[in-house]
Amino acid sequence: MRYASVKRGRFLARPNRFIAHVELDGRTEVCHVKNTGRCRELLLPGAAVYLAAAENPARKTRYDLIAVEKNGQLINMDAQAPNRVFGEWAAAGGFLPGLEALRPEFTWEDSRFDFLLEDRLGRYFVEVKGVTLEENGEARFPDAPTERGVKHLRGLARAVEQGCRGAVFFVIQMKGVTHFRPNELTHPAFGAALREAAEQGVAVFARDCVVTPDSLTLDAEVPVQLT
Repeated sequence: MRYASVKRGRFLARPNRFIAHVELDGRTEVCHVKNTGRCRELLLPGAAVYLAAAENPARKTRYDLIAVEKNGQLINMDAQAPNRVFGEWAAAGGFLPGLEALRPEFTWEDSRFDFLLEDRLGRYFVEVKGVTLEENGEARFPDAPTERGVKHLRGLARAVEQGCRGAVFFVIQMKGVTHFRPNELTHPAFGAALREAAEQGVAVFARDCVVTPDSLTLDAEVPVQLT
C-alpha cells in the first residue's frame, strides 16, 4: 500500500488521542493521529514523523500522522494500514493458496471479523492486529487493554469449534524484530485468551513489514512465542 504527498516533520506534542502538534516547514501543524493507542514509546518530543496529506482538502486537519522514527528505525503507526496491507497480500493468494473469495468486515454470530476468506475447504475467518510496540527486538500486542481483542479471539475459537478455520494475524509495522509475544504486562487477559484460542485450533501468525515514508509492504514471517 502507498501514501500520497508525504512530508517529514518533527513531533512536538499530543494533546489527545486524535491529534498531534508537529513542526512542519517552520510552522506548527495540527495533524490527525491515525492510531488511538498510547504509542508513548514512539511519540516523543523531537521525534521525526511522517505526514500524509488528507484525501479531503476541506478537512480541519490537513495531514495524517502515519509513521515515526525510533532509534533510526521507521515504524508505520497507521491503525488502518494492517487491514489494507493484509487485504492486498491475501487477495494475491499470499495467505490462502486457491483463494476463491475474500470479504472484509464479515459478521458471524455476535462477532465481526476483519476478513472471511474461502477456498474449496470452506470458510476461513481472519482477525488482523497491527503491532507498533517493540522492545529489545520483541514485538508485543496490545499496547493498551483491549476487551474487543479478547472478544475477537473467543469468537474465532467458537468458529473453529463449529468446523470453520480461524486465525489471528499480527501485522508488525516495522522491520528488525526477532519474535512476537502477547503483552502480558499491559493486558494479561489478552495473552490468556490468545493461548486458549491457539489450544482450540486458532492459528496465530505474525509478519513484519518493509516500511518507507510513503509505503508499507508485508514481508517476512516472525516467530510467535505464546509462553
